[in-house]
Amino acid sequence: MKLLHLTGPAPYFTNSFLLVSGGEAAIIDPAPDAARFAPLLEKENARLTHILLTHGHFDHVYGLDSVRAAWPAARLCLFRADAVGTEDRPVKESPEILWLTDGQTLTVGQAELTVLHTPGHTPGSCCWLCEGVLVSGDTLFAGSAGRTDLPGGDWETLMRSLRRLADDPALPDELRVLPGHGAFTTLGLERAQNPYMKG
Repeated sequence: MKLLHLTGPAPYFTNSFLLVSGGEAAIIDPAPDAARFAPLLEKENARLTHILLTHGHFDHVYGLDSVRAAWPAARLCLFRADAVGTEDRPVKESPEILWLTDGQTLTVGQAELTVLHTPGHTPGSCCWLCEGVLVSGDTLFAGSAGRTDLPGGDWETLMRSLRRLADDPALPDELRVLPGHGAFTTLGLERAQNPYMKG
């Protein structure tokens, strides 16, 4: 598996990722538009099969329309609770939509991804787990946590989601955490130092 990092436009500089495995690929949070992903897919000789959202806020789906137009067969995967959370770009029912459930697994090439529902920042916020990496969206940041003052945010719910990540014995300390903004970290470091993970 290869995980390529891109950033979305200013002023948010949202972290976005292209996961490539076995000739297939998935975009996680299409903040950049299709023109940024196309040469990477060509270079990796990979076919885009999935578009995975950590949540529906505009800075994470800025490039979604162009990506879906460029690769209409790719499955868009998100929690139904965030279908209206894409604000000015609400997600409508279509055969290419996969509504997620907590703990669901997806296969991209030879890579298996598991989705963890971690609401609080938004009702449909989630983290993507794959091969020693946790893409945490705006649930967990290095030394911080997602805001809850936007529509659909709930502080107590976010604290329960962070407690889930902190207490899960299946998630090792060495797990790399790739947040939706800012620096990358490890789960062990956040367990030890992040005040929000300590409740």
